[in-house]
Amino acid sequence: MALFDRLRALLSRKKPGHLVGARRPSAVARAEDAPREDALRERLIEDPNDIAAFKALAELVRRRAAGVGPADPLTAEQLPADAKRAADVAVWALAEELAGNPRGWYALIELGRLSLADDHEAAMRRLAGACEREPTGRALAEGVKMLREAGLPGEALGLGVGHWAPKDNVVEAGRQVVLAALEAGRPMDARRHLEALATSKDTAGAAAAITELEPLVAQAEVGHGV
Repeated sequence: MALFDRLRALLSRKKPGHLVGARRPSAVARAEDAPREDALRERLIEDPNDIAAFKALAELVRRRAAGVGPADPLTAEQLPADAKRAADVAVWALAEELAGNPRGWYALIELGRLSLADDHEAAMRRLAGACEREPTGRALAEGVKMLREAGLPGEALGLGVGHWAPKDNVVEAGRQVVLAALEAGRPMDARRHLEALATSKDTAGAAAAITELEPLVAQAEVGHGV
């Protein structure tokens, strides 16, 4: 019985954070794109939040799981339902693996995106977890943007209000919060958040964002009779 307990412990033992994302040993023959996959995984071991590397690796495993070749812009969104499901599962597995790194917040954003339709509450928890892992506001900006693109500006605004630190976060986080307020039809909130954005330590970045957003906020105020 002790032997079985030891085997179970070995099989369930978590991979060290610095190895999360590394290729797992396998007896299956290596695919032709394996060298590219290895290079992308190396980048993600060094920086689990390398968004470009994650997207490239996700596309690679997605196409491989769907049983198709390199991405073709004419057919990329026309996969059969079963192939698309297999591709989504492969990307989910990749994101879940990378989220095992305690420094990895972007994978949580992707898990939130993938689970948004089926488990809204769990998706929002993952987005909140990403924001808690990343103090500069980059995760918040990505999370709010993802919710806006999913047609959920109210949820995007709620995430922003709950985690945005105007003085210390990157300007893009505040910019996304203001856009979420506008898209949610709440110009008074947009104005308040725009004013808060002016307190950012990145004065030049904030000034540029305010110049971009001010006309949008003003137009929304007129439209709502504010």
